[in-house]
Amino acid sequence: MTESKFKIYEFKPFIMEALDKIGFYEPTEIQQKLIPLVLKGESAIGQSQTGTGKTHSYILPIIEKIDPAKKEVQAVITAPTRELANQIYHEIIKVTEHATENEITTRLFIGGTDKQRAIEKLKTQPHIVVGTPGRINDLTKDQALFVHKANTLVVDEADLMLDMGFIEDVDQIASKMPQKLQILVFSATIPEKLKPFLKKYLENPKYIQIEPKQLTAANIDHYLIPSRHRDKKEMVYEVLTAVNPYLAIVFTNTKKMADTVADSLTQKGLKVGRIHGNLSPRERKKMMKQIWDLEYQYIVATDLAARGIDIEGVSHVINYELPSDLDFYVHRVGRTARAGKGGLALTIYTQSDEDALNRLETLGVEFKNVDVKQGEIVEIGDRNKRKKRVRQQNEVDAMAKSFVKKPTKVKPGYKKKMQWEMDKIKKRQNRIKRKK
Repeated sequence: MTESKFKIYEFKPFIMEALDKIGFYEPTEIQQKLIPLVLKGESAIGQSQTGTGKTHSYILPIIEKIDPAKKEVQAVITAPTRELANQIYHEIIKVTEHATENEITTRLFIGGTDKQRAIEKLKTQPHIVVGTPGRINDLTKDQALFVHKANTLVVDEADLMLDMGFIEDVDQIASKMPQKLQILVFSATIPEKLKPFLKKYLENPKYIQIEPKQLTAANIDHYLIPSRHRDKKEMVYEVLTAVNPYLAIVFTNTKKMADTVADSLTQKGLKVGRIHGNLSPRERKKMMKQIWDLEYQYIVATDLAARGIDIEGVSHVINYELPSDLDFYVHRVGRTARAGKGGLALTIYTQSDEDALNRLETLGVEFKNVDVKQGEIVEIGDRNKRKKRVRQQNEVDAMAKSFVKKPTKVKPGYKKKMQWEMDKIKKRQNRIKRKK
């Protein structure tokens, strides 16, 4: 049996037992850098690629530091979406359920759930609180949740928090917590607008940045399929049936398009799940449970699912359209090839996507050009081949023109004569090329 390298942190026996059951034997790079800092009570800003083990880099040391004898909130973990909060909560439960003697209690508080029931559950304060900032802030305002003694605050996906307008809620939660507060901020990027919040609460934080070895995981194959004025909904169906995925996510840019694509695939007989902001909280919760229970082979989603939501076993990611923010290309394809497995990301593109594709290529994404023909994915030539050929032809035309001088007085038949001269020069140039 593999000996666990987590032993160096001297975690309590129940944590080691949980890690063994989960199958974690060696800490990832971010875990190696962050766990010792969190155990010491230091504040930190962590920047790392998706799928690097970030969640366990903070939940393991937080659980280790909980004193079960104190019936008070000791750590608050905030996340921008209900799904991500739910996911973090379940990862904590997987570890704490092994603490049979001294129970560690964790409560999940997210919007879209019965607030009164949440208040009733708070007659006994939990040790760890996980949730969305709006709901946690509401419960503190109602004096149902007491965070004034909690000495650790986690702000996960902080840049997304900012985009969704939740930083103000996080600020209000932090203001109710002790002055000497350990804050752990995780963010894919650190936007300028986030800096005032960081400056307000973090004094000399440790900055942990895990440089991506590549823009995307090494074991993802990136395929490009030209739409060529074909019906994209029809193409998605053909692609999905050709690759026959274990589990595929089809990404669209809008909720409306997600429904359109999902409806089209359903009409063709595929059982399709969908994740986007127009689902009610109850529908979203039910949908996520069905997805985790592998009731669907195909999911159509907006970028809500691209950040932080860990859906196990995604073998294929299909970009129905490229995201307007290219960072989301990385987040989307990061749903596959997790935990060392391989994955395939396939993008259907139009001519207007050329600039975006060129930018992704300069960032290190290597695309393979393919098409779907007779139910199979087949390799095709370089998408820039025609462009290159046109440019070469234009260069020959320019050269030929430079050899034919325009006379000062234009005689009848000049244009025809000039064309004839140019053709003669082009033929000569082509003969020389062939000989070479």
